[in-house]
Amino acid sequence: MGGPTIRVGVRVIAATNRDLEAATHEGRFRADLFYRLNVFPIRIPPLRERPEDVPLLVRYFVTKYARKLGRTIETVPERTLDCLVAYPWPGNIRELENVIERAVIVSRGPGLELGEWLPAPSVRPEARVPTLEELERDHILTVLRMTGWRVSGDRGAAVVLGLKPTTLEARMKKLGITRGA
Repeated sequence: MGGPTIRVGVRVIAATNRDLEAATHEGRFRADLFYRLNVFPIRIPPLRERPEDVPLLVRYFVTKYARKLGRTIETVPERTLDCLVAYPWPGNIRELENVIERAVIVSRGPGLELGEWLPAPSVRPEARVPTLEELERDHILTVLRMTGWRVSGDRGAAVVLGLKPTTLEARMKKLGITRGA
């Protein structure tokens, strides 16, 4: 049981999609382990934050799966590539890889076909577009705070917004803007 100690030099590379620092502060991850692992952190942003990488990854995965499946995919139509770049990729690169593998399987010719899988680029379902009235209200509030809630005069919000003071007051009333807002 008691042999000689053998010293080795190793480096540990650990990867996670979790915020270990926050988990440490919340007591869900051991602080001593976090500080041992956190010597040289490398943050790789998710695919949705780097859409410029999508075309290169698409070409790589198309080549990989076409070879694996014995298929010939010579082109990725521009419309298809635009659709892939516009998609938010909640499943990150793994999701992209799976989509491309499926597309290689279903493609009937030399061009990559997505089939019916990917939605057309549009507003993300989770994104809510504010109404014009909400935008106007927020903008007026921002200018009012910036001017110290001064409506009229040389340094007033009406001048900044290019409105008559009476027009601004009417808009404020209509939008329910009061100084406490």
